[in-house]
Amino acid sequence: MQHIKFIFWLLPSIFFPNNMNKNLDKNSVLFCYGKLKANNVKNYKYVVLESLNFSSKEIKDIKQNNNKNVLSYISLGEVNSNAIHYNKLKNSTLGKNSNWDSYYLNLKDKKTREVLIQLIKDNLNKGFDGMFLDNIDNFTQFGPQKDDKYELISFLKSLKKMFPNKVFIQNAGLELLDQTHKQIDGVVLESVATSYSFKDKKYQLKDKKSFDIYIKKILAYKQKYNIKFIFIEYADSKSLYDKVTKRLLKYNIDYFIGKIDLQTIPNYLK
Repeated sequence: MQHIKFIFWLLPSIFFPNNMNKNLDKNSVLFCYGKLKANNVKNYKYVVLESLNFSSKEIKDIKQNNNKNVLSYISLGEVNSNAIHYNKLKNSTLGKNSNWDSYYLNLKDKKTREVLIQLIKDNLNKGFDGMFLDNIDNFTQFGPQKDDKYELISFLKSLKKMFPNKVFIQNAGLELLDQTHKQIDGVVLESVATSYSFKDKKYQLKDKKSFDIYIKKILAYKQKYNIKFIFIEYADSKSLYDKVTKRLLKYNIDYFIGKIDLQTIPNYLK
Protein backbone atom coordinates (compact mmCIF):
# COMPACT_ATOMS: atom_id res chain seq x y z
CA MET A 1 0.00 0.00 0.00
CA GLN A 2 1.63 3.23 -1.08
CA HIS A 3 1.30 6.58 0.68
CA ILE A 4 -2.45 6.90 0.95
CA LYS A 5 -5.24 9.12 2.12
CA PHE A 6 -7.93 6.49 1.97
CA ILE A 7 -10.78 5.18 4.05
CA PHE A 8 -10.58 1.52 5.04
CA TRP A 9 -13.65 -0.08 6.59
CA LEU A 10 -14.03 -3.58 7.96
CA LEU A 11 -16.98 -5.52 6.66
CA PRO A 12 -20.21 -5.01 8.56
CA SER A 13 -21.47 -8.10 10.31
CA ILE A 14 -24.89 -7.69 8.72
CA PHE A 15 -23.61 -9.47 5.59
CA PHE A 16 -22.68 -12.65 7.45
CA PRO A 17 -24.88 -15.24 9.12
CA ASN A 18 -24.06 -15.75 12.78
CA ASN A 19 -22.90 -19.31 12.24
CA MET A 20 -20.36 -18.12 9.66
CA ASN A 21 -18.73 -15.20 11.48
CA LYS A 22 -18.50 -16.41 15.05
CA ASN A 23 -14.69 -16.63 14.88
CA LEU A 24 -14.15 -13.26 13.21
CA ASP A 25 -13.87 -9.78 14.73
CA LYS A 26 -14.96 -8.02 11.56
CA ASN A 27 -15.50 -4.72 13.33
CA SER A 28 -12.33 -4.77 15.39
CA VAL A 29 -10.19 -2.64 13.05
CA LEU A 30 -10.77 0.70 11.30
CA PHE A 31 -8.45 2.50 8.90
CA CYS A 32 -9.43 6.04 7.94
CA TYR A 33 -7.24 8.63 6.25
CA GLY A 34 -10.11 11.02 5.81
CA LYS A 35 -11.88 13.14 8.40
CA LEU A 36 -14.24 11.41 10.82
CA LYS A 37 -16.27 12.63 13.75
CA ALA A 38 -14.82 11.26 16.99
CA ASN A 39 -18.20 10.03 18.23
CA ASN A 40 -18.53 7.82 15.13
CA VAL A 41 -15.41 5.84 16.01
CA LYS A 42 -16.21 3.35 18.75
CA ASN A 43 -15.28 -0.10 20.05
CA TYR A 44 -12.31 -0.92 17.85
CA LYS A 45 -9.16 -2.81 18.81
CA TYR A 46 -7.18 -0.88 16.20
CA VAL A 47 -7.93 2.51 14.66
CA VAL A 48 -5.48 3.95 12.11
CA LEU A 49 -5.81 7.62 11.18
CA GLU A 50 -4.13 10.41 9.22
CA SER A 51 -2.82 12.60 12.02
CA LEU A 52 -3.28 15.90 10.15
CA ASN A 53 -7.06 15.43 10.17
CA PHE A 54 -7.37 15.27 13.96
CA SER A 55 -6.56 17.48 16.91
CA SER A 56 -5.17 16.16 20.18
CA LYS A 57 -8.59 16.59 21.75
CA GLU A 58 -10.27 14.58 18.99
CA ILE A 59 -7.72 11.81 19.41
CA LYS A 60 -8.38 11.82 23.14
CA ASP A 61 -12.12 11.62 22.49
CA ILE A 62 -11.63 8.71 20.09
CA LYS A 63 -9.53 6.85 22.65
CA GLN A 64 -12.26 7.36 25.24
CA ASN A 65 -14.82 5.70 22.94
CA ASN A 66 -13.58 2.24 23.87
CA ASN A 67 -10.96 2.18 21.11
CA LYS A 68 -7.97 0.23 22.38
CA ASN A 69 -5.14 1.19 20.01
CA VAL A 70 -5.37 4.46 18.08
CA LEU A 71 -2.51 4.61 15.57
CA SER A 72 -1.20 7.18 13.12
CA TYR A 73 -0.14 6.52 9.54
CA ILE A 74 3.43 6.99 8.35
CA SER A 75 5.36 5.64 5.38
CA LEU A 76 8.92 4.55 6.01
CA GLY A 77 9.51 3.97 2.31
CA GLU A 78 7.96 6.94 0.54
CA VAL A 79 6.84 10.52 0.97
CA ASN A 80 3.92 12.05 -0.90
CA SER A 81 4.38 15.49 -2.46
CA ASN A 82 1.54 16.78 -0.26
CA ALA A 83 3.03 15.51 3.01
CA ILE A 84 4.13 18.02 5.64
CA HIS A 85 7.69 16.65 5.64
CA TYR A 86 8.10 16.51 1.85
CA ASN A 87 10.00 19.80 1.53
CA LYS A 88 12.51 18.66 4.14
CA LEU A 89 13.28 15.46 2.25
CA LYS A 90 12.67 16.20 -1.44
CA ASN A 91 16.35 16.78 -2.18
CA SER A 92 17.42 13.40 -0.79
CA THR A 93 14.78 11.08 -2.29
CA LEU A 94 15.68 8.20 -4.61
CA GLY A 95 13.10 8.49 -7.39
CA LYS A 96 9.37 8.68 -7.99
CA ASN A 97 6.51 6.20 -7.65
CA SER A 98 4.21 7.52 -10.38
CA ASN A 99 1.27 5.34 -9.27
CA TRP A 100 0.87 7.40 -6.09
CA ASP A 101 2.74 10.66 -6.78
CA SER A 102 5.21 9.77 -4.05
CA TYR A 103 8.99 9.68 -3.77
CA TYR A 104 11.22 6.93 -2.41
CA LEU A 105 12.95 7.73 0.88
CA ASN A 106 16.65 7.22 1.48
CA LEU A 107 17.05 5.64 4.92
CA LYS A 108 20.82 5.76 4.54
CA ASP A 109 20.50 9.53 4.77
CA LYS A 110 20.87 10.81 8.34
CA LYS A 111 18.52 13.74 7.82
CA THR A 112 15.80 11.45 6.47
CA ARG A 113 15.98 9.28 9.58
CA GLU A 114 15.92 12.33 11.86
CA VAL A 115 12.89 13.81 10.09
CA LEU A 116 10.98 10.51 10.36
CA ILE A 117 11.83 10.12 14.05
CA GLN A 118 10.67 13.66 14.78
CA LEU A 119 7.43 13.09 12.88
CA ILE A 120 6.78 9.92 14.86
CA LYS A 121 7.50 11.74 18.13
CA ASP A 122 5.09 14.50 17.15
CA ASN A 123 2.36 11.96 16.42
CA LEU A 124 2.88 10.08 19.67
CA ASN A 125 2.97 13.33 21.63
CA LYS A 126 -0.36 14.18 20.02
CA GLY A 127 -1.88 11.21 21.80
CA PHE A 128 -1.57 8.27 19.43
CA ASP A 129 -0.82 4.84 20.88
CA GLY A 130 1.52 3.91 18.05
CA MET A 131 2.15 3.96 14.31
CA PHE A 132 1.09 2.08 11.19
CA LEU A 133 4.29 1.70 9.12
CA ASP A 134 3.60 1.66 5.41
CA ASN A 135 5.73 0.51 2.44
CA ILE A 136 7.83 -2.03 4.32
CA ASP A 137 7.70 -4.21 1.18
CA ASN A 138 9.80 -1.56 -0.58
CA PHE A 139 12.79 -2.97 1.29
CA THR A 140 12.34 -6.61 0.23
CA GLN A 141 14.42 -8.33 -2.46
CA PHE A 142 12.30 -7.04 -5.36
CA GLY A 143 11.53 -3.62 -3.86
CA PRO A 144 12.92 -0.28 -5.06
CA GLN A 145 14.82 0.18 -1.77
CA LYS A 146 16.15 -3.34 -1.33
CA ASP A 147 19.62 -1.92 -0.73
CA ASP A 148 18.31 -0.14 2.38
CA LYS A 149 17.04 -3.33 4.02
CA TYR A 150 19.44 -3.21 6.93
CA GLU A 151 18.85 0.50 7.44
CA LEU A 152 15.13 -0.26 7.77
CA ILE A 153 15.73 -3.04 10.30
CA SER A 154 18.04 -0.77 12.30
CA PHE A 155 15.41 1.98 12.19
CA LEU A 156 12.70 -0.36 13.50
CA LYS A 157 14.96 -1.47 16.34
CA SER A 158 15.56 2.16 17.24
CA LEU A 159 11.82 2.84 17.28
CA LYS A 160 11.13 -0.07 19.61
CA LYS A 161 13.96 1.01 21.91
CA MET A 162 12.81 4.63 21.97
CA PHE A 163 9.10 3.79 22.36
CA PRO A 164 8.93 0.35 24.02
CA ASN A 165 5.30 0.74 25.10
CA LYS A 166 3.95 1.92 21.76
CA VAL A 167 2.25 -0.19 19.08
CA PHE A 168 3.86 -0.61 15.65
CA ILE A 169 2.20 -2.44 12.74
CA GLN A 170 4.03 -2.98 9.47
CA ASN A 171 2.47 -3.13 6.04
CA ALA A 172 3.65 -6.17 4.00
CA GLY A 173 7.30 -7.23 3.95
CA LEU A 174 6.75 -10.88 4.85
CA GLU A 175 10.29 -11.89 3.96
CA LEU A 176 11.61 -9.45 6.56
CA LEU A 177 9.58 -10.87 9.44
CA ASP A 178 12.43 -13.02 10.67
CA GLN A 179 14.22 -9.78 11.53
CA THR A 180 11.30 -7.43 12.22
CA HIS A 181 8.78 -9.55 14.17
CA LYS A 182 10.25 -8.62 17.55
CA GLN A 183 9.94 -4.92 16.72
CA ILE A 184 6.30 -4.92 15.61
CA ASP A 185 2.85 -5.92 16.86
CA GLY A 186 1.11 -6.90 13.64
CA VAL A 187 1.20 -7.14 9.83
CA VAL A 188 -1.19 -5.85 7.17
CA LEU A 189 -1.28 -7.63 3.81
CA GLU A 190 -3.01 -6.41 0.67
CA SER A 191 -4.64 -8.41 -2.13
CA VAL A 192 -4.47 -11.86 -0.61
CA ALA A 193 -7.72 -12.96 -2.26
CA THR A 194 -8.03 -10.25 -4.92
CA SER A 195 -5.91 -8.41 -7.46
CA TYR A 196 -6.08 -4.99 -9.09
CA SER A 197 -4.49 -3.83 -12.35
CA PHE A 198 -3.43 -0.18 -12.37
CA LYS A 199 -3.01 -0.37 -16.13
CA ASP A 200 -6.50 -1.70 -16.86
CA LYS A 201 -8.13 -0.43 -13.65
CA LYS A 202 -9.59 -3.90 -13.28
CA TYR A 203 -10.64 -5.68 -10.09
CA GLN A 204 -10.74 -9.46 -9.93
CA LEU A 205 -10.61 -12.48 -7.68
CA LYS A 206 -7.14 -14.02 -7.56
CA ASP A 207 -7.06 -17.50 -9.07
CA LYS A 208 -7.61 -20.20 -6.46
CA LYS A 209 -4.24 -21.87 -6.92
CA SER A 210 -2.35 -18.62 -6.30
CA PHE A 211 -4.58 -17.83 -3.33
CA ASP A 212 -4.11 -21.27 -1.76
CA ILE A 213 -0.32 -20.99 -2.04
CA TYR A 214 -0.31 -17.49 -0.55
CA ILE A 215 -2.68 -18.18 2.34
CA LYS A 216 -0.71 -21.31 3.27
CA LYS A 217 2.44 -19.21 3.41
CA ILE A 218 0.73 -16.53 5.52
CA LEU A 219 -0.67 -19.03 8.01
CA ALA A 220 2.80 -20.53 8.41
CA TYR A 221 4.21 -17.09 9.23
CA LYS A 222 1.30 -16.42 11.58
CA GLN A 223 2.00 -19.60 13.51
CA LYS A 224 5.77 -19.24 13.49
CA TYR A 225 5.85 -15.69 14.82
CA ASN A 226 2.52 -15.69 16.70
CA ILE A 227 1.67 -12.34 15.18
CA LYS A 228 -1.58 -10.63 14.17
CA PHE A 229 -2.48 -10.39 10.46
CA ILE A 230 -5.03 -8.11 8.78
CA PHE A 231 -6.02 -8.35 5.11
CA ILE A 232 -6.96 -5.53 2.74
CA GLU A 233 -8.96 -6.67 -0.30
CA TYR A 234 -10.19 -4.69 -3.31
CA ALA A 235 -13.57 -4.99 -5.03
CA ASP A 236 -15.78 -2.72 -7.12
CA SER A 237 -19.00 -4.75 -7.08
CA LYS A 238 -21.23 -6.64 -4.70
CA SER A 239 -20.64 -9.78 -6.76
CA LEU A 240 -16.86 -9.66 -6.27
CA TYR A 241 -17.35 -8.64 -2.66
CA ASP A 242 -19.40 -11.80 -2.04
CA LYS A 243 -16.78 -14.00 -3.68
CA VAL A 244 -14.03 -12.51 -1.51
CA THR A 245 -15.97 -12.96 1.72
CA LYS A 246 -16.82 -16.55 0.81
CA ARG A 247 -13.15 -17.29 0.20
CA LEU A 248 -11.93 -15.70 3.45
CA LEU A 249 -14.65 -16.65 5.93
CA LYS A 250 -13.04 -19.85 7.15
CA TYR A 251 -9.84 -18.10 8.21
CA ASN A 252 -9.59 -16.47 11.62
CA ILE A 253 -8.09 -13.28 10.23
CA ASP A 254 -9.59 -9.78 10.21
CA TYR A 255 -10.08 -8.25 6.76
CA PHE A 256 -11.79 -5.40 4.99
CA ILE A 257 -12.77 -4.68 1.40
CA GLY A 258 -13.02 -1.49 -0.65
CA LYS A 259 -12.22 0.13 -3.97
CA ILE A 260 -8.58 0.77 -4.76
CA ASP A 261 -8.74 4.46 -3.81
CA LEU A 262 -10.82 3.70 -0.70
CA GLN A 263 -11.92 7.31 -0.48
CA THR A 264 -15.54 6.43 0.22
CA ILE A 265 -17.58 3.52 1.49
CA PRO A 266 -18.65 1.41 -1.53
CA ASN A 267 -22.38 1.22 -2.13
CA TYR A 268 -22.38 -2.53 -1.43
CA LEU A 269 -21.16 -1.83 2.13
CA LYS A 270 -23.85 0.72 2.95
